[in-house]
Amino acid sequence: MGIQGIGMFISVLELFKTGIGPSSSHTMGPMIAANAFMVKVAGFLSDENYQPNNQTLRITCRLKGSLAFTGKGHGTDNAIVLGLHGFQPSELGGENINELVNTLLKKDKIELSKNNSVLTPAVIFFNPNEDTVFDLGPPLPEHPNGMVFNLIKDQPPAKSSEEILLTETYFSIGGGFINTQREITQLVAPLKMMANIEYPYGFNSANEMLTMSADSGLSIAQMKMQNELKGINEHVLTKGLDHIWATMKQCIENGLTVKGTLPGGLNIKRRAQGLHEQLTAHPQSANLNDWLCAYAMAVNEENADGHVVVTAPTNGAAGVIPSVLYYWVKSQLETATHKNQGQKNLEKKLENKVQNQVRTFLLTAAAIGGIIKYKSSISGAEVGCQGEVGSAAAMAAAGLCAVLNGTSKQIENAAEIALEHHLGMTCDPVKGLVQVPCIERNGFGAIKAYTAASLALRGSGEHFMSLDNCIAAMKQTGLEMSHKYKETALGGLAVSYTEC
Repeated sequence: MGIQGIGMFISVLELFKTGIGPSSSHTMGPMIAANAFMVKVAGFLSDENYQPNNQTLRITCRLKGSLAFTGKGHGTDNAIVLGLHGFQPSELGGENINELVNTLLKKDKIELSKNNSVLTPAVIFFNPNEDTVFDLGPPLPEHPNGMVFNLIKDQPPAKSSEEILLTETYFSIGGGFINTQREITQLVAPLKMMANIEYPYGFNSANEMLTMSADSGLSIAQMKMQNELKGINEHVLTKGLDHIWATMKQCIENGLTVKGTLPGGLNIKRRAQGLHEQLTAHPQSANLNDWLCAYAMAVNEENADGHVVVTAPTNGAAGVIPSVLYYWVKSQLETATHKNQGQKNLEKKLENKVQNQVRTFLLTAAAIGGIIKYKSSISGAEVGCQGEVGSAAAMAAAGLCAVLNGTSKQIENAAEIALEHHLGMTCDPVKGLVQVPCIERNGFGAIKAYTAASLALRGSGEHFMSLDNCIAAMKQTGLEMSHKYKETALGGLAVSYTEC
């Protein structure tokens, strides 16, 4: 059973979230924060003690740290506009994002009504160009991804006479998670904490996870599922997992069909479609690495284009887990179909069997991702790309090892191998865009994940460096890494190219 005391729990349905590109920390997080601030504004204006007195109200947002330095390239300002107008990342799947943003950018006010729980209809001014400030000064001390929202009583023309009626500081901590300033100063990791006793298998570390697995006789996925069922029923969990996989699969298949040039000014051409076309035309010359790169790059080209992806665990690393899982699923279906040609209802039986294994993959991956997020970080702005692609590779390796019938020890070993060989990886996107080196890097992360699982399965699970120690090394490396290499686009590849 769970160790008593304060511990962590991150649901698989929170770690894997449907959203839009190009960044979970720089696009999804700010959108969620802006939306949360509007909820606070609505509450403030609906308070019976609030006296409007014909005041002119305005909202401003000041972006700090990494959000200021690379926010333009990540579409942070557009995400703020979407969030303030009431949009959430998970609701934008069927939207033409560019068209929607362009429409909202032409507006200079936000309208609140009784639908927003505001007693009196209110108009709040917000000029996207003037009221979103990219502050290139020192970052906020709590976290490199900070943003300060203010609701002010505008008293033109003297800006100094503005009165702040409501303020809130948010931090986008990676993977689409946000914390307020009050929350982040009270939390560890920084995560909302739950007592471990609330969950039957509330492990805080890989070592605890292995001990609980050995004592209970349950797999990592089974323990993770038992924890999930404390908060939601099995139908909701299964439906959520199936939606995650369906979105990942659709993202890959969309990305494999699209040509063109990615936005942002680097004129990077999409390559996944052409690569996949070559592999399909000449499968005899294709190898595992080719397929994994095609699938991973398809996802991250979709992400770079601002389309729908799944945080896995972040947008910048969104291609690693789907590509490994997609390749495995296709291999399973093709092999089984070849062996059992002519059998009735084979396809449906296969789909059901594989779907159950997909859930095992995702639950196992989420268990590893939760430990990494709790003990270190999945944010490139905090620890570099080792926290994004490195974490994704560890999660993918663990999930693959699980569906290949690996033991809990082998799964932990696979995760450690994958993470170990990403230690020290910087986050240095050219022009702050999630394109170079991010798109190719996901392909290589998938290759390392597959290799790690294969290597772990060749062993007994006994190994020298534990996953916990590897995570600790990643955290310390991130702390000692220069801010130039943590999603600020101030060092590394970001400054090592010549614009033509």
